[in-house]
Amino acid sequence: MISFVGAGPGDPELITIAGAKALAVADIVIWASSLVPETILDHCSASPRIYDSASMTLEDVIEVYKTEKESNIVRLHSGDPSVYGAIQEQIDICIAHGLDYKIIPGVTSLAATAARIGRELTIPKVSQSVVFTRIASRTSASMPEREKLSSYAKIGGSIGIFLSIADPQGMQEALLCEDSAFTIETPVVIAIRVSWPDEKIIETTLGNLASSLRATGAKRTVLVLVGEALGGQAERSHLYRPDFAHVFRKRSLPGTTIGRRAKKSTSAHL
Repeated sequence: MISFVGAGPGDPELITIAGAKALAVADIVIWASSLVPETILDHCSASPRIYDSASMTLEDVIEVYKTEKESNIVRLHSGDPSVYGAIQEQIDICIAHGLDYKIIPGVTSLAATAARIGRELTIPKVSQSVVFTRIASRTSASMPEREKLSSYAKIGGSIGIFLSIADPQGMQEALLCEDSAFTIETPVVIAIRVSWPDEKIIETTLGNLASSLRATGAKRTVLVLVGEALGGQAERSHLYRPDFAHVFRKRSLPGTTIGRRAKKSTSAHL
């Protein structure tokens, strides 16, 4: 069995229980040492063989899958494997060769950053959408024309920009394009190696994005969050208002008691 496991953003405690269990019984682990901290491997308990995918091609990885198909193999990806994880090409090959596989999701760096700064990314009347995107550079051929950063900037919402540290000025200009929903005062968060021991979190504005990015000196493992939701101001949502009813809760009138006691169980506890 091949398990594609999301290792989370870095902190070994932010891997899921399912991911940790998969590592605990793994015979083989293929991981990227440049993206996943070695402390994640502390969840291993069966002394697996370790392959570092940083120096491997897709063909090298698939060869391990095929020759070790009777083993428990964990392919450890940073964050969540469904986001810039390059797993679809591996899945296609697994299907073509009849190899069993499963996917165990992980905590994204975007989720970890939002938690770190104490912000919700979907605030009523401010932002109800979150976009994961990047700026194309060396892999520009893989970026659909309609998915330019400037296109998303015209919509607004909350945007998480991955893998785009190489062009700070281009990022800023795209976000402040003509008809952009953002302004130079729009809040920005730069997260570098979030949840790692040496993490850096910089809170700035869109007008200072390029200079702030350059000042970090970072070359990789950088996430940029943009959007008014990062300002942290919110009106009360409808969901938990006393006068808002839904299938699980009736409308509460002034003076009524909210909530109800749980029924006592009559079953015996053995």
